[in-house]
Amino acid sequence: MLQNYLTIALRNLRKHKTFSFINIMGLAIGIAVCLLILLWVVDELSYDRWNDKYERIYRVAGEVKFGGLHNTFAVAPAPMAAALVTDFPEVESAVRFRQQGSFLVKSKVQNFKEDHVIFADSTLFKVFSLKILQGNPDLALKAPQTIVISKSMAEKYFPSENPIGKILTLDNDKRYNVTGVFADMPVNSHFNVDFFCSMSTLEESREQIWLSFNFQTYYVLRKDADPAAFEAKLFSQLLKKYIDPQLAQMMGKSYAELEKGGTLIKFHLQPLGDIHLKSDMDVELAANGNIQYVWIFGLAALFVLLIAVVNFMNLSTARSTLRAREVGVRKVVGSQRSALIGQFLSESMVLTFFALFLALLLSWVALPFFGQIAGKKLLFPWGSPLFWLSVLGGGVFVGLLAGSYPALFLSGFQPISVLKGRFFDSGKGRNLRSGLIVFQFLIAIFLISASFVIRGQLGFIQNKKLGFSRDQVLVVNDAYALDQNLDAFKKNLKNLPFVQNATVSGFLPIESNRSNGSVCSTPSLREETCQIIQQWEVDEDYVPTLGMEITKVRNFSAQMPGDSGNVILNEKAAKGFFGQEDPLGKILYFHGDMNAEGKLEQKVYTVIGVVKDFHFESLRQNIETLCLKLERSAGNISIKLSNTDLPAALSRIEQEWKKVAAGAPFSWQFMDERFDEMYRAELRIGRIFNIFTILSLLVACLGLLGLAAFTAERRTKEIGIRKVLGASTQSIIGLLSKEIVRLILVAAAIAIPIAWWSAAQWLHNFAYRIPVPWWGFLLSGGLAVLVALVTVTLQSMRSARMEPVKSLRSE
Repeated sequence: MLQNYLTIALRNLRKHKTFSFINIMGLAIGIAVCLLILLWVVDELSYDRWNDKYERIYRVAGEVKFGGLHNTFAVAPAPMAAALVTDFPEVESAVRFRQQGSFLVKSKVQNFKEDHVIFADSTLFKVFSLKILQGNPDLALKAPQTIVISKSMAEKYFPSENPIGKILTLDNDKRYNVTGVFADMPVNSHFNVDFFCSMSTLEESREQIWLSFNFQTYYVLRKDADPAAFEAKLFSQLLKKYIDPQLAQMMGKSYAELEKGGTLIKFHLQPLGDIHLKSDMDVELAANGNIQYVWIFGLAALFVLLIAVVNFMNLSTARSTLRAREVGVRKVVGSQRSALIGQFLSESMVLTFFALFLALLLSWVALPFFGQIAGKKLLFPWGSPLFWLSVLGGGVFVGLLAGSYPALFLSGFQPISVLKGRFFDSGKGRNLRSGLIVFQFLIAIFLISASFVIRGQLGFIQNKKLGFSRDQVLVVNDAYALDQNLDAFKKNLKNLPFVQNATVSGFLPIESNRSNGSVCSTPSLREETCQIIQQWEVDEDYVPTLGMEITKVRNFSAQMPGDSGNVILNEKAAKGFFGQEDPLGKILYFHGDMNAEGKLEQKVYTVIGVVKDFHFESLRQNIETLCLKLERSAGNISIKLSNTDLPAALSRIEQEWKKVAAGAPFSWQFMDERFDEMYRAELRIGRIFNIFTILSLLVACLGLLGLAAFTAERRTKEIGIRKVLGASTQSIIGLLSKEIVRLILVAAAIAIPIAWWSAAQWLHNFAYRIPVPWWGFLLSGGLAVLVALVTVTLQSMRSARMEPVKSLRSE
């Protein structure tokens, strides 16, 4: 019986080649899209699961509302880790990370810039399941000036040697003893590190300040601990023992008194599994993913597959008149309805598995290109039994889903009516097909609308005035590599004819995982004038080089040595501290480290200027308080170039670098490129949405093409009669097209409100955003109508141009 089903199924597929091609290609595209997206989704959901204690690892997340600002931090105070272990029996172990930016690492051959460097406590291997290959995991990071390196770095710096006991020199003068080698970290981790330096090396790691947030802090709860109960008592216990005494000393008030005025300090438990997809706080170790995009991608892939399945159902029911007599004859000779259902489902399964094979081939070919767009190296798990079980199970499910309604519909024909020629396509069947077409184009219009919104927001970001100039600004990294030659290098740069200006600074107005926030207040220590403010070390050329605007009084000056005790505030900080008062000449206290007597040190600065607000973080965030300090820094060298031959300018700047850099690599990037990196996720989303949109329209139009062909085939005699009576080709095309246009307009009427609401929700992630573009939704509906109309018209023209004699002879 099964062999008979398959034989007839293959015969029908060969007989109706156009139908078979459209269904196989549509299903193949839908399945291929699903496979690619599911690979990406599975990868996103797998982050950090390589840790043995994955379900018990948490990160301390800080929340502070202070002086009108409300921030969430991925960092915690320096003494937090020790307090967790000593004061809370629920905590098994804890570790701190401190990111210090990139380092210059010396080797025997040349120097290399390394970005994946973190300082960590000696308890690192008790929290994270990093595989130690050489060295003692309990002692490797105990002593100052020790370092543990990855296997790939060991092979890079100590080829064919045992790295244990060897010395690595960082930043020209910092010598670290290699005490361990660990296996390279899995790619699906929310942080990627090649060098772990001992935390005890850093003096700030021994601070006891609870009002400064600078250390990523992870901890493991014991198996019998209740996370909710632990979080409930965490802050209250820390507040009473540590935080309140320091607040009283600094502010002269307890936390309870400050809380009445709106101040908030909290520490939350953040599960390790939430970090990659559900965390977007200040000072993350790296850019994270977004659970919204996982849902968006997953739904978009499902939509494309559903469009393909709908095509199958539509075309199968549309062909019902062509197979009605077949069903009637089979029933007359004794065929049971169950046998007919089995026949039609077998045809569906054969077609689906042809499509599945083609989909695997298409997705395998497209995977490198998709991985490049998604920013990941994705691989098919060909050797995984679970993968093949999922693929085959999915194929069976899609085949049954696509073939179920046509099988039930076709097998339900009454043989007497069919054989007497009284069978007509039922209104119920037409309504179903109409509903499926509406569903297809509803999805397509939704995806087109989403593409317009994403492109509009990205265009807004690219063109918005940011308060500084990022065009023609070359950023040379790793200024610390120049050591004592830094000033000379800057002076030489400013003498070059194509250099307008140059500045050395610790921070740039682009999103960074570095933070330099501290508590600052006016002499009155009033609660409303006490804020957390970002402090940036700059030189006197910073403001003019980056095209910023001083709105009050003056910039720093190299001719005024006293400027080392002065600050320039942005407008947000000036208003926050002094309201409508003139801030010039006012005093600010910056609360620093604890001195030997256990008191918080205070540094006094005078305000000499106000810089116009500029965006120094992503446009997802509002502009926050910031001050510029005239202090020597060796982070980046920013060079404002004139409109000139850029390759020649880069070559000349590199020559100047090599004269003084002592073998350090010349690493550079234009500021506008680094600015674009802040929106890498949105750019990828935009590209992938464009692909989804094209594919969804392609699959939907394939279905329309097939449906138009069968509609024209059923109405061949009608078309011939109309032409005999004088109907024009245009009127015939209109006759065959108007129903499709009506259905797509219905789809647009449903899709546009849904797309409008979804766009508003997505744009809400940006503090600075475009208004919801109403014209984009109308354009999306119009584009869908146009594409569908072109598709149907191309097929209708063939029927409309047929000679009436041939049309009237057809049955």
